[in-house]
Amino acid sequence: MSEKTYRVIQWMTGDVGQVGVRHFTQCAVFDLVGVLVHDKDKVGKDAGEIAGIPPTGVIATDDVESMIAMDADCVFYTPVIMDVDTVCRLLRSGKNVVTTSGLFYPTDDFREPGDKVRAACQDGGTSFSAGGIHPGYAGDILPLTLARVVSRIDRIQVYEVVNVLTDAPLDHIDWMGFGKDRDKFLSEPTILGLGVSFFAQSMHMVADGLEVHIDEVKADLRAAVSTDDIPHELGVIPRGTVAAQHHEWTAWADGKPLIVYHAIYLTAGPEKLDPPWDWGKTRYRIVIEGDPPTELTLQGVDGPDGTMVHPGYDWTAMGAINTIPDVCDAPPGWLTHHDLGLVRPRGLVR
Repeated sequence: MSEKTYRVIQWMTGDVGQVGVRHFTQCAVFDLVGVLVHDKDKVGKDAGEIAGIPPTGVIATDDVESMIAMDADCVFYTPVIMDVDTVCRLLRSGKNVVTTSGLFYPTDDFREPGDKVRAACQDGGTSFSAGGIHPGYAGDILPLTLARVVSRIDRIQVYEVVNVLTDAPLDHIDWMGFGKDRDKFLSEPTILGLGVSFFAQSMHMVADGLEVHIDEVKADLRAAVSTDDIPHELGVIPRGTVAAQHHEWTAWADGKPLIVYHAIYLTAGPEKLDPPWDWGKTRYRIVIEGDPPTELTLQGVDGPDGTMVHPGYDWTAMGAINTIPDVCDAPPGWLTHHDLGLVRPRGLVR
């Protein structure tokens, strides 16, 4: 087996970036050589202190130019929103980039930034790839993997179910619109609704893998209100306001709904919702309707007390991190999951 190691820069240290810091310092395949932060309070701190592990000897900085000039094989780029110009500078500096921030698959919605990334890869002799959990795994790799064991596909449905109060940062309550009047919520743009083009990348990836063409993607949104006040650490979701939301995006092909994504975010169980939605635990569920009907569920493991901590940020980070060696060793260019093929994770058994 290869004993090659990869020098990595961690770009930002939020929930996903901290997973990166922990893995890069604990896995012999990687050598963490730099950490870029945005928060002034993190500048000058050891990366281990930021990520909740022993000191690493790598000190966090907000000096972008020093990171671009640093010698490294790859940058693990994890801001919520990608700055394409910065990513292109990194690629032109001779560093490969693996990210959870976007550009998962070449669609018309991202033609211009995609062209910029491709040009930067050629200029720097580097590669770029994006991954995560959804988009980047649950809605594309898993459906395509599951498709391998069926004879006919009529429709693919992907369900993302998240209990916000137990399995997501509580700031999601405000920025996702929980606690709003239902009519107001349904009539205004939503955070998830604004991200449809990112999820559509995964739909196109699946469609291309099945050799069919998506004609259009349609969106639908439903909401349930609370039947009682729902208290949480930051306040309360008042009775009669939005306490659950169900986003549905459908990719149509040949006049039929082929791929349907459901993004279901909840703050309570059915006993406190109207209508009384019962979606169960936080999880990803992939259903293929066809021959034979086939289903796969991805979720965390229950503890001895019956509770489950959702490993969503770990999945998001590792779904991308485990591609880093293959991305670094690949010819220059924008690499999708189709280009990478079956990734062979390195250094996980230790």
